[in-house]
Amino acid sequence: MAGETIAERRQPSVEPLDKRVDHLRGPATARVILEYGDYECPYSRRAFREIEHVEQKLDGEIRFAFRHFPLEEIHPHAFAAAAAAEAAALQDRFWDMHELLFHRQKALEDNDLHGYAAQLGLDVARFDHDRLGSDVLRRIRGDIESGLASGEVRGTPTLFIDGVLHAGSYDAATLLEALAA
Repeated sequence: MAGETIAERRQPSVEPLDKRVDHLRGPATARVILEYGDYECPYSRRAFREIEHVEQKLDGEIRFAFRHFPLEEIHPHAFAAAAAAEAAALQDRFWDMHELLFHRQKALEDNDLHGYAAQLGLDVARFDHDRLGSDVLRRIRGDIESGLASGEVRGTPTLFIDGVLHAGSYDAATLLEALAA
C-alpha cells in the first residue's frame, strides 16, 4: 500500500493468544506461529508436518498455537474431529489427539474418534459426552469467530507469525526465513 510503512503493515491482525483458552506449546517468550486449521484438510496436514520441522529445527525456541477452522462444506468430518480434539483437551491430551487426527486424517468417523480416545487412554465415556457438549461446541465456535473477525482467515491453513498474517508458503524453510526476519 502506498504511503504505508513496514511497521504499519506488520501490525497484528488476529485476536491475541490467551493461555486460558488457546492450545499453546513452547515458551511464552518465543516467536509465535498460530495456525487456523482443519483436521480433514490435506493442506493443514502438510502445514502440521512443516511446523513440526520448524519446532525441531528451532529446538523449543518457538511457540505454536492451534485454532480450529473446520471447513464443514467441503470436509464433512472436520467439525467432529475438532470436537474430538477439544474433548481430549478436557483430559489434558489435546496435543496427542491433534497429532493423531492429522496422522489418521482419512479415518475421522465417530467410531474412529472413539477408538483414538481409547488408544490415548482417555476416559472414553467422558470423551464421548464432552465432544457432544455445549462447552466444546462453544470453544470451536469461538475459534471460528476469531478467524472470521480477523478478516484474514478464509481457508486452511491460515498462519500468523507474531499475530501478523503469513502470506507466504508454509514449508519449513519459508517459515524459518519469516521467523528470522
